[in-house]
Amino acid sequence: MNKIILADNLEYLKTIPDGYVDLIYTDVPFNSKKVQKRNKIKAEISETGLEGFGGNRYSRNTTGQYGSYNDNFDDYIKFLRPRMIEVYRVLKDTGSFYLHIDYRECAYVKVMLDEIFGRDNFRSELIWSFDFGGISRNNWTNKHNNILFYVKNKKHYTFNFDAIPRIPYLAPGLAGKEKAAKGKIVKSVFWHTIVGTNSKEKQGYATQKPIAILKPFIEVSSNPGDLVLDPFAGAGSLGEACGELNRQFIMIDNNPQAFEIMKKRLSKYNIQTSQ
Repeated sequence: MNKIILADNLEYLKTIPDGYVDLIYTDVPFNSKKVQKRNKIKAEISETGLEGFGGNRYSRNTTGQYGSYNDNFDDYIKFLRPRMIEVYRVLKDTGSFYLHIDYRECAYVKVMLDEIFGRDNFRSELIWSFDFGGISRNNWTNKHNNILFYVKNKKHYTFNFDAIPRIPYLAPGLAGKEKAAKGKIVKSVFWHTIVGTNSKEKQGYATQKPIAILKPFIEVSSNPGDLVLDPFAGAGSLGEACGELNRQFIMIDNNPQAFEIMKKRLSKYNIQTSQ
């Protein structure tokens, strides 16, 4: 039975037995020092609005908010550490852990995870590079996130190499016909756009991640029927990816808006809810 849990993830993680979960991925708060939110917008015909469909003018009015949260921590590592200790405890000896973060706290979080998992069990830092959003005029524009990949035991963990996605070669003529036809495997950098405003995938939840960047982690680091956990589940994108790939899932979030979004989004996957 797949589960969607409305709870403080630290308290719920404490109820999960040792070595219970095959794979954990989580998109933690980034400590951006602001409220992450997505407004509900309604377009209405207006004499003073922008010209749009049918030659009419439309104004955009905010009618409320989708899932939002205050992404501001006085002591971020103090908040995260006990949760990561529980993540380590509930992970199977053959399990893997992916932590999704950005440039602001990545270095500090890695030092903490090295202490919990052991430096030798750090496997890789993956990069998700995307395109849309504002441009900085006084700094290099940050358009990537970091995913830290750890295992419980570096000598024995699930890693399905053949499940790594392939993409076209930049210079197929240099690769040769056979290699060019197969494409090259994705290495440590994933190029993929954000979830588009008009995308069917869009749930309206702040900081929602696209399913396409989550599926490779699931396929490579777990097998069909395995149990996958996300303690900061948000809009439930990982649950959607697990459902499509025949994995079981536990989604935890303390935000009632996220809980309602997940209940609706994941209802087709035989879910059990708890709050």
